[in-house]
Amino acid sequence: MSIRLTVAQALVRFLAAQYTERDGERRRLIAATWGIFGHGNVAGIGQALVEDAERMPFHQGRNEQAMVHAAVGYARQSNRLSAHAVTTSIGPGATNLVTGAALATINHLPVLLLPGDTFATRPADPVLQQLQLPHTGDVSVNDCLRPVSRYFDRIGRPEALVPAALAAVRVLTDPAETGAVTLALPQDVQAEAYDWPEEFFAERVWRVRRPSPDEAELDAAVAAIARATRPLIVAGGGVRYSGAEEALHDFAALTGIPVASTQAGKGSLPHDHPQDVGGIGHTGTAVADHLARTADVVIGVGTRWTDFTTASGTLFGHPDVRFVNLNVAAFDSHKLAALPLVADAREGLEQLHSLLEPHHVTEHYVHEYAEEKLRWRNRVDAAYATPDEDARPTQAQVLGVLDTLVDGSDILINAAGSLPGDLHKLWRTRSTDQYHVEYGYSCMGYEIPAALGVLLAAPGRPVWALVGDGTYLMNPTEIVTAVQERLPLRLVILQNHGYASIGGLSEAVGAERYGTDYRHRDAEGTFTGAPLPVDLGANAASLGMRVLRPRTVRDLREALADARAATVPTCVYVETETADTVSGPPPAQAWWDVPVAETSTRPSAVKAREEYDRHVTARRRHL
Repeated sequence: MSIRLTVAQALVRFLAAQYTERDGERRRLIAATWGIFGHGNVAGIGQALVEDAERMPFHQGRNEQAMVHAAVGYARQSNRLSAHAVTTSIGPGATNLVTGAALATINHLPVLLLPGDTFATRPADPVLQQLQLPHTGDVSVNDCLRPVSRYFDRIGRPEALVPAALAAVRVLTDPAETGAVTLALPQDVQAEAYDWPEEFFAERVWRVRRPSPDEAELDAAVAAIARATRPLIVAGGGVRYSGAEEALHDFAALTGIPVASTQAGKGSLPHDHPQDVGGIGHTGTAVADHLARTADVVIGVGTRWTDFTTASGTLFGHPDVRFVNLNVAAFDSHKLAALPLVADAREGLEQLHSLLEPHHVTEHYVHEYAEEKLRWRNRVDAAYATPDEDARPTQAQVLGVLDTLVDGSDILINAAGSLPGDLHKLWRTRSTDQYHVEYGYSCMGYEIPAALGVLLAAPGRPVWALVGDGTYLMNPTEIVTAVQERLPLRLVILQNHGYASIGGLSEAVGAERYGTDYRHRDAEGTFTGAPLPVDLGANAASLGMRVLRPRTVRDLREALADARAATVPTCVYVETETADTVSGPPPAQAWWDVPVAETSTRPSAVKAREEYDRHVTARRRHL
């Protein structure tokens, strides 16, 4: 039996019949499609979505990059068991996908990209928005998506869709390989009819694997951990995506091993768990970074070991430190010359648990990190403190006020600026999915669209997008989508009149905050006058949001409580007190490598280079 449909109609029907299953939980794989239509997809995918509107829900976006961010937010909140597709026209619509695709792939989060493409049959050459290269005729702008996609294919013939679609879904559902998947769709092929085998449209369940560790690797890991006197666990995003939080809780409680977390892993344990010592690395806590410097065995669970986590190779200072890396991806398991434990995070932790049952760290070690954790909590309390309720709040005080209002149902979203560092050091996570900071790509403009994806995945929960003024200016367009879809986005805009985070870094490396302030400058580049007369609250209101404008800490407390209870998109627009710092938290507890000019006539750069040379000598390669 065959069914005659266009390529686009067949693809939509196929996607609507794909499911994931893990631990008996079955989910629709592609739960909806985001789209902006142009001549490259309106008559193909656009018509197919109209035809199958009941099978495939549709969300209208305003910016192609933002649509990918929304899809990524949905996938992360769904623990990668459900995802969204994104369709665009050829040309700028397609190239606008590249940033979002890179973010998805770097963070191992599934999203299906369906950009239109130029004609496969080449009836005219060139057509509108076609890239012409004198040395080849088979390249389009969609080829920009190849290096940022985990799988890429161009559907040049109708019958090629069958193997390509199956391969695309295989990658989307693979816990080790998932990321952005691109199927480029020439606009003439989209509209071409074909007789499809009926089996292509049958419901298909893709079981998300939980691979168990190799016995020899497990024995080696157990032996290394059993010998350790100062072990430390570093929890990454793989803990969350495996649903391994309970297994980590039990393992840490059984062994007494403290648990630090990366940006993606924060929330693996709640902040008040005895073994939770907070964020690690350049944006980490003093207690976690101290334990890292003295650890003799470091157990990485689901982490990619980025430079922020390792403090650019300067953090793990014990002369005999060894790493054990539990990761579903072999590529990440072998980093830092580790003993690899290639397995699902939950499976690996449970097996380590069973084999290490008699093992527990010393009471002295437990007392040491418990005392340091208490000292850090007091430093957080000091940063959050609001002694003057009638003063303008600092950024840290904004987080402190929010901390008093939320519970485990709230979800916080952030990606860029100074906020990721403040949140990693200060925020007290109350649930496994409360902390949503995208720091693999740290993409300005991620927060607002990602919040929409999270709201779609977790309806009824308070979802907060926390953004600085620089990030807001990058990508506010999906506010309109929130209004259209009646999604109660809670947006907090922190106005400090400049790129505060990169401004602080600029000053530290001798670049003197040049080009990072929103104030007027004279011909010599010197700041002059007051901040630019920019009103981002008015902009948010013009896009359809309800806007609250607190002036003081007291006002802020009322505004955030109002926003949390709101049922319509609501913005809290607050000018923060910056004084001489970006915010009020403790400074970085570990170094981060940003190379400084080796020669300069500017005294600030000369001084910064001296500091750089001092730090770089501590870097080591773990071999």
